Amino acid sequence: MKVTFCGAAGMVTGSCYYLYDGKTRILVDCGMFQGGREIESLNKADFPFDPASIDFLLVTHAHIDHTGRIPVLCRRGFKGRIIATEATAALCSIMLPDSGHIQEMDAEWANRKAMRAGREMVEPLYTADYARECMKYFEGIEYDRVIDLSDNISVCFRDAGHILGSAIIEMWVKDEGIKIVFSGDLGNKRQPIIKDPTYIKDADYLFIESTYGDRLHKSMGDSLNELLSIINETFERGGNVVIPSFAVGRTQEIIYELNAMVEKDMLKGIFKMPVYIDSPLASAATEVFKKYEKGYFDEEAMALIMSGDDPLEFKGLHFTASVEESKALNATPGSKIIISASGMCDAGRIRHHLKHNIWRPECSVVFVGYQAEGTLGRMLLDGRKHVKILGEMISVKARIFNIDSLSGHADRNGLIDWIDHFEKKPKLAFVVHGEDGAIDSFSALLRDRYGMETVTPSIGETYDFADIKIPQPKVKGRTMGDVAAGLEELSNEWMELTASLSATRIEDDEKIADINREMDRIRESYRRIRELIK
Repeated sequence: MKVTFCGAAGMVTGSCYYLYDGKTRILVDCGMFQGGREIESLNKADFPFDPASIDFLLVTHAHIDHTGRIPVLCRRGFKGRIIATEATAALCSIMLPDSGHIQEMDAEWANRKAMRAGREMVEPLYTADYARECMKYFEGIEYDRVIDLSDNISVCFRDAGHILGSAIIEMWVKDEGIKIVFSGDLGNKRQPIIKDPTYIKDADYLFIESTYGDRLHKSMGDSLNELLSIINETFERGGNVVIPSFAVGRTQEIIYELNAMVEKDMLKGIFKMPVYIDSPLASAATEVFKKYEKGYFDEEAMALIMSGDDPLEFKGLHFTASVEESKALNATPGSKIIISASGMCDAGRIRHHLKHNIWRPECSVVFVGYQAEGTLGRMLLDGRKHVKILGEMISVKARIFNIDSLSGHADRNGLIDWIDHFEKKPKLAFVVHGEDGAIDSFSALLRDRYGMETVTPSIGETYDFADIKIPQPKVKGRTMGDVAAGLEELSNEWMELTASLSATRIEDDEKIADINREMDRIRESYRRIRELIK
């Protein structure tokens, strides 16, 4: 059995692993790359395999960084079986068409600009209709059921506790006598609504995510108290609370926690400060959650339901459907909580809400999930004073908060707790789905704590399970892609500087002279770069 890493290797997004035992060809996930322009260009690249040759696609969960290239795979010839839990299949049936709609809107936006500039028109990566067509390949299965993919390979899906339907995949390869475990995205223990991650008894090889492998979350209680304080303080200032949130998983968990706060009368202004879920996808996903309560919800959530309290509904909660309703939120006076997608602010209605609120000092923006490098969400978290939204530079004056323990990903201790429960520890772990710092830190911890061999793969690398050679740590070189990304970053910083200088009155002659000298140095650097690229 060999594995080729086609995504989420050395980065968080684009999860895709290609396995081949000489007869059967399997993919685990086929996710979209998310982040800056350079990373997202990988979505259009050729797969390092023939899509028509793939027999099975195993899907760990419905998030777009694990499923978003499935329509691309189908468009290029895939006609195999897509196996996922029933809840994951149901979520994909709404998420993939929504992703296709975003691709269409992005292409339309780009083409309007291209027409004005006389550039070549672009095609969407895929359309909503094509994404719907791909659903015919999905097969929904139950947790804990062993399935034979071939005479040589069997798999079983276990609850990963990340979002509704998320799975850890156990894979047995009979000819080689090995067991491979794919963690998928592991959830936080005691996360609301869904069950905790299932402990796995044994493995020979482990593919382990490392999103938060270098940090610890605050306790859930402290985080909820922080959210409560932010909401109440923002209400007293007369501002809005804007929460960029993944439409699936995070939004439902926030609704659940707000419902608990309402039940306990903890929100001072909750009946005057309505809560709006401004995401058609989140609205549809919430209905899927309600459909799959049995078998997926934890005991606490089921107890609430049995008592007659719908944990995904409360007085003051509103779901907006139309674009007109969405726009009206920013024109309506009074404080409100707006929960909108996308969670990383790289698409969707959230960009409009940020444009209308981040320049207002009385408002608050609360991040509750991971923000990939290069996304608008990451720029705001990193403290940018000016950001470009929908073609306009906006000053950031709102208060920016990050409550990462509301994330659906286990932190460093959560990952270790899960591995601690292996009775037979894996002899080797592929550390994936993380940024460089998290991957390196967590790899070192696995080696020190368990004496476990670790591999930190890069995209395009192939390993043979019969003869895995541990590579030496790689020294990452610079590419023209890095140069392009650096220039884009420099361009954004230059626009920030220009906006800042335009808004600043400087009367100190010496300071003005210093600024002019620095400008001369920039011009000289610019001239030297132009000489180098001739």
